[in-house]
Amino acid sequence: MNNKMIAVILGGGKGTRLFPLTKDRSKPAVPFAGKYRLVDIPISNCINCGIKDIYLLTQFNSASLHHHISKTYVFDNFGGGFVELLAAEQTPQSSTWYQGTADAVRKNLKHFTYPGAEYCLLLSGDQLYRMDFNKMLEHHIKTGAEITIAGKTISRQEATGLGIIGANSTSRITGFVEKPAPDADISSLRSSEKLLKSSLGQELSESNEYIASMGIYIFNMKTLAEVLDNDKDDFGKEIIPEAIKTRKVSCYLFDGFWEDIGTIKAFYNLHQNLVSIDPPFNFYDEQNPIFTHRRFLPATKINMCNFVSSLAAEGSIITNASVHNSIIGVRMVVEKYSSLDGVYCMGANRYETKKEKENNRINNIPNLGIGENTHIARTIIDMDARIGDNCRIGVDNIHRKEGDYSNYSIHDGIIVIHKGATLPNGTVI
Repeated sequence: MNNKMIAVILGGGKGTRLFPLTKDRSKPAVPFAGKYRLVDIPISNCINCGIKDIYLLTQFNSASLHHHISKTYVFDNFGGGFVELLAAEQTPQSSTWYQGTADAVRKNLKHFTYPGAEYCLLLSGDQLYRMDFNKMLEHHIKTGAEITIAGKTISRQEATGLGIIGANSTSRITGFVEKPAPDADISSLRSSEKLLKSSLGQELSESNEYIASMGIYIFNMKTLAEVLDNDKDDFGKEIIPEAIKTRKVSCYLFDGFWEDIGTIKAFYNLHQNLVSIDPPFNFYDEQNPIFTHRRFLPATKINMCNFVSSLAAEGSIITNASVHNSIIGVRMVVEKYSSLDGVYCMGANRYETKKEKENNRINNIPNLGIGENTHIARTIIDMDARIGDNCRIGVDNIHRKEGDYSNYSIHDGIIVIHKGATLPNGTVI
């Protein structure tokens, strides 16, 4: 069945709410969970479902994303498949860049005429979940829908930051509201008890009384071309609300883990959840793995450390350090007597040679990684950062203003050390 469906992943947004992690890279290229990139999630979901005809639309800060995709997703001639990058381009027909999600798809429709493709699976590049898209397609065909939207049940309190869909007992969507205000009356969109019972086996309660759009869509290819035959730029705000009025739009209820990684706070909290004893998302599913770049790195070396509720990606070297509730990324070096508590270190792109380290010492520059006797808490450390000896970051009760500084930022009370930043010995933040 899945050979009739292509996948299109939207990866062109600026990702302003994840700044400074998106200062030099697109949102889907942000390093994630120690060794992955955010874009690995939707691509892996597709591959695990047998969907291997995948298009990735890119625009802003796309160099690192292009590099990751080209080095990672190389399909052989026998198994078939591709992950094709479609960057924004100016043509004789259009001199503008992507104006929104719908505009991005519209400008690339000519590339999606894959032989035999009847359906288009439209995905976001910045969410964490594991879904069987074949079951969603079965629902789409069974209901005779032109468009199917994946939905997740939520409480009224959670509804404020999401698109809310109203569906009747047969799963047909009858209404849609984008990010309703906390005091807005959306009672007309309340979940159908019969739908919850038939789809999920759930009783209606305060925790599931509304359905949020997950931003995951299946379109009939013919329908996709028709709903984009206009100048509307956004799916959630314009295309979907208009389509609900005249077309058969169905809701596919999903009851697994799903998280929209939209802000620094959400990004940080999600990583804290990953180091818990029983994390809500399981990376240890051998039947449905998350794929990423093959680095061929050695195993992580842990020398006389206190290591509690933490993860360490391959190739790291941690010596006589205390690591609590933290994630250590690839090739990360943590020197002796240092401590990390609630820290996500993204790692490094390379190891330094002995000669480079000697030059660092002569020039009074810290080596890549974290130096000696440095204590860090509640912090995200971006790739290739250099943090010197005797630094204190996030561990003292210093009330600094939220904002962006030369080597670091503070957003939602979380310190973010910039990519490639250098913090000299004795730095206190």
